[in-house]
Amino acid sequence: MSELALKAEKLDAGDELAGVRAQFVLDTVSDHVADAAGVYLDGNSLGALPVGVPGRVEDVVRRQWGELRIRSWDESGWWTAPERIGDRIAPLVGAAAGQIVVGDSTSVNVFKALVAAVRMTAGSGRDEIVVDATTFPTDGYIAESAARMTGCTLRPVAPAEVPGALGERTAAVLLNHVDYRTGRLHDLPALTAAVHAAGAVVVWDLCHSAGALPVGLDEHGVDLAVGCTYKYLNGGPGSPAYLYVRRELQDRFDSPLPGWNSHAEPFGMRSEYEPAAGALRGRVGTPDILSMLALEAALEVWDGDGDGDGVSIEAVRAKSLALTDFFLECVASYVPDGRVESVTPVAHAERGSQVALRCADAGDVMKRLIERGVVGDFRHPDVLRFGFTPLYVGFGDVERAARTLGDVIR
Repeated sequence: MSELALKAEKLDAGDELAGVRAQFVLDTVSDHVADAAGVYLDGNSLGALPVGVPGRVEDVVRRQWGELRIRSWDESGWWTAPERIGDRIAPLVGAAAGQIVVGDSTSVNVFKALVAAVRMTAGSGRDEIVVDATTFPTDGYIAESAARMTGCTLRPVAPAEVPGALGERTAAVLLNHVDYRTGRLHDLPALTAAVHAAGAVVVWDLCHSAGALPVGLDEHGVDLAVGCTYKYLNGGPGSPAYLYVRRELQDRFDSPLPGWNSHAEPFGMRSEYEPAAGALRGRVGTPDILSMLALEAALEVWDGDGDGDGVSIEAVRAKSLALTDFFLECVASYVPDGRVESVTPVAHAERGSQVALRCADAGDVMKRLIERGVVGDFRHPDVLRFGFTPLYVGFGDVERAARTLGDVIR
């Protein structure tokens, strides 16, 4: 056994989150793969299945829908699910209860948040939206559309250059907490403070940070935030996203999608729209109950093993950094010099929970890794991405993944 394999065993033995792994479905890989077990390092795209979800979904379908039918809107808590589940997510992103509503997709919530942010500055002469120039494409598309609809100019700016780009014309700023390609963690506290100093409203996309590291929405005075739930929150494919509206701004949140679910009297069926109080005005139409309640079941993994303490996001962050440090150490040992280059920052303060390696034949390399049971993903044109979900990834997984990468590249 190699020194790194022995080190992995020692690290796994001291892992305080090791027991959480049993709460996920992590089957061995298919028979045609030579390795004895698979290594899943793509939780930054789709989290693994928590073991409690299938039974919960069966109950929702067979009993709540099949037997209770429409009574479940009240008796099974369907109607209040968006805010109830929002309150389950809130501690994971550093928010007090009553500020997050779950529903719709990330794209829809980005649209709601960004247009509402511009509307909050109405009458101030501000006519510019600043957007992260390195953003996930959809955020850019939504920002461009929001700019057209609000009469604003769109200005793409690299996150590090945002403070110097802000001015009297800036109405809203849309930023990503973690870069989806490189895993770079941007400075949310400093950038939020800079946006506020310029008199603008900030919207943060938390898709690649929520559930992987502390966010501190309330602590840092973030105005609006959105995020998906199918990555580090393990809600399942297409699980609903969420929208955070800081309590002090809720009465000013003017949604561009005023659906009946966000009405003050949703069953009054009035022709005039009157927004509900609080974060509820972020709702739009009928909640997608099946996927929403699967998400609620998935979030129970954060309750821990029943001892009342639960899983802390600080412990998750500490393990995330240890996992990614160890992966980089193993890559340096197992992969021939010059074949890959990490584009993920070394500094902990600048790193999310993934490692991105630049590799000339990345597409082919990832295909062969997956054939060997190591699942990451490929981003055009030359990036191998490996996501580390501390709830179920161990140090032995990390060593095996890096060793397989070295074998494949050789």
